[in-house]
Amino acid sequence: MSDDQVTFTVDDVELSAPKGSMLIQATDKAGIHIPRFCYHDKLSVAANCRMCLVDVEKAPKPMPACATPIMEGMVVHTQSAKAVEAQKSVMEFLLINHPLDCPICDQGGECELQDLSVAYGGDKSQYTDIKRVVFDKDIGPLIQTELTRCIQCTRCVRFGEEIAGMRELGMTDRGDRAVIGTFIAKSVDSEMSGNVIDICPVGALTAKPSRFTGRAWEMQQHVSVSPHDSVGSNLYIHTLDGKVNRVVPRANESINEVWISDRDRFSYQGLYSDDRATKPMMKLNGEWVETDWNTALQYAVDGLQLVIKENSADEIACWISPNATLEEHYLSQKLVRGLGSNNIDHRLRQTDFTDQDFAPVMPWIAKDIESIERLEAILLVGSHVRKEQPLIAHRFRKAFRHHQVKISAVNPRKFKWRFKTSNELISSAEGMVTNLAGIAKAAGVDQANLSTLISSATVDDGHKAIAEELKTAGEAATIFIGNIAVQHPQYSALRALSCAIAKQTGATLAYLPEAANTAGAWLAGSVPHRFAGGSEANAKGANIAEMLDSPKKALIAFNIEPEFDVANPVKAMDAVDAADFKVVINNYATDAMKEYADVILPLSAFSETSGTYVNAEGFWQSFKGATSPLGESRPGWKVLRVLANLMNVDGFDYMSSEDVRNEVKEQCRDIQLDNTLSVDAPATGVSQTSGLQRVGDVPLYSVDSLVRRSTPLQLTKDADQNNAAINSALAARLKIEDGDRVSITQSGHTELTDIRIDDAIADDCVWLPAAEELSIHMGTTYSPIELEKA
Repeated sequence: MSDDQVTFTVDDVELSAPKGSMLIQATDKAGIHIPRFCYHDKLSVAANCRMCLVDVEKAPKPMPACATPIMEGMVVHTQSAKAVEAQKSVMEFLLINHPLDCPICDQGGECELQDLSVAYGGDKSQYTDIKRVVFDKDIGPLIQTELTRCIQCTRCVRFGEEIAGMRELGMTDRGDRAVIGTFIAKSVDSEMSGNVIDICPVGALTAKPSRFTGRAWEMQQHVSVSPHDSVGSNLYIHTLDGKVNRVVPRANESINEVWISDRDRFSYQGLYSDDRATKPMMKLNGEWVETDWNTALQYAVDGLQLVIKENSADEIACWISPNATLEEHYLSQKLVRGLGSNNIDHRLRQTDFTDQDFAPVMPWIAKDIESIERLEAILLVGSHVRKEQPLIAHRFRKAFRHHQVKISAVNPRKFKWRFKTSNELISSAEGMVTNLAGIAKAAGVDQANLSTLISSATVDDGHKAIAEELKTAGEAATIFIGNIAVQHPQYSALRALSCAIAKQTGATLAYLPEAANTAGAWLAGSVPHRFAGGSEANAKGANIAEMLDSPKKALIAFNIEPEFDVANPVKAMDAVDAADFKVVINNYATDAMKEYADVILPLSAFSETSGTYVNAEGFWQSFKGATSPLGESRPGWKVLRVLANLMNVDGFDYMSSEDVRNEVKEQCRDIQLDNTLSVDAPATGVSQTSGLQRVGDVPLYSVDSLVRRSTPLQLTKDADQNNAAINSALAARLKIEDGDRVSITQSGHTELTDIRIDDAIADDCVWLPAAEELSIHMGTTYSPIELEKA
């Protein structure tokens, strides 16, 4: 037996466990159950519910298993008369003020208090006084409070402080007057707040959107994967009467542990939006008519073939969502290429493709997600990771809490992190490039293709400090390229500089892919210059920027809304209008789509189809549909297969999505993942912007069509992004005050809005997020903009 292991006995069973661990941890590992309420293996020990009292020999009284460290030779009894009597006494005390409302409680059937009261509760109460009543508090659109049921376990309080990094809930007063709340009236706004619903052992905190809609034992549980960010969080979808009723986390320690973001939990509310596409539609003489699938598909085929006949196959273009499944990406590119075109792209929010030929086979984090917690230095390049990939930000926070990892950032604004940063370099778009060049210069980078950028850079203390942090940490350092960097007009320069800094300091270069299946889209060949598996295409097609500059005659738009999902909404809609024939394959049929489309083919949502997502660490996760397709919508892989068959494209005899996945997997079998960028890769120079520059990101609840239609998410504070902001220095120069009405002009379009003053924003910059109503008639982010007082 090693010195760090101790031997002890529980219920006459000899056990061994690491020295210093708590008794309840050892018994859980051994499969010996001890009742508990306040204890949670992901939270600190509170030992305030006392439900886990056990009988420890030689101890004068029962001891809480969650707060009792194991010792050599300890003898414990969990089922002795002394232990059971103590546990029953605690249960009686907890039930004194608890309401008898189990029949109407959403927690009924999966309530820890219910379960333990069967084993430890009495059949009658000795308490004769009036039970206390606690008035409920409105803490936002996501979480419903019933605080009379609260047993003050403080799990929700500890979750906010330790996991979410925002202590939004707390306990005021003492004894039977103790109340959980926000102290002052406000909402709970963490992007991970919904997890308090899962960890609450009673019905005090429940999901507001699904309140009173079904009982736990009536629902069916289905395994699934998050369709939003590149973490690939594991989910359970609960269905009732053939519809999705709620979404909860599925434990996977290596990916999402036991947590999910609110976006993953509540986006399902958008599945049944009023504009959901449920029947095939086609436009005849300017009027939309519903039709059957055979007619709609043939109409789409005839339109595409006419464009090919009158022009050429190169006039076919496909814009596809990065949230589409691996199978949908693969079949889309296979169909387009089978028709004779290579014009397909999923990189809809990218604007700089200078170095695309040197890009890795797929962008990935160059490690497993769990290992992020062991990093010693992190540099974020163009990333709002807390909102873009909340579960990755959670790993960053754990690294900071455990060993004070050094975290620095190069961004267009100072974001509100839930960990401390050592250095943040905030600037405009060109400033981000010069700041990164300054870090490279401080690190001693000497690379020919970057000589111009680096030689002209000025090095300050911040640059030196970041370079030193990365050098000191060496292999335990990682440079993460985020969503903002990908959308940057000099993305190639940011990437080349990041790679050079990583090489020079010994750090690892990593990507935080934008969407649920960005990595899978690359592997499936959903880019104009590569086939599936990363092999070079025999003829390079047009990327999304080229397709906007030189619109094609026919467009297949797969599950996107161009005005929200493309970097330049104005050019995107102009390119759509310029096409002679438009096939829309989408979950929704919006008024905008009906204006430009010729045929709309209803697409099954992620919960209604089988498929595969590849997450940021390159892990393939397949799932099956939890419900039948809504109305007459159909899975994307089936729609693409039939289209190809009707157009006489070979190689589309698939019987299942698994057949498609296996074909892609075979083509990816010999791939070696490597983020290293060749020193020959071209890098764009710094483009100077005169006047004001627009900066921004894609807000948390605007990233895709499903999230944009989730009413509860759109009522949150994080969804309030449809506005513009500037810092106080610029406001003083323009003689503008907070709340003033201003006019914003970009790409020849002017909008009126109220301005916000926020000193987190870089100088001479106007913060205007993408994918919002205010910006859908504007141009790209990180480009010139005009602003004046209205």
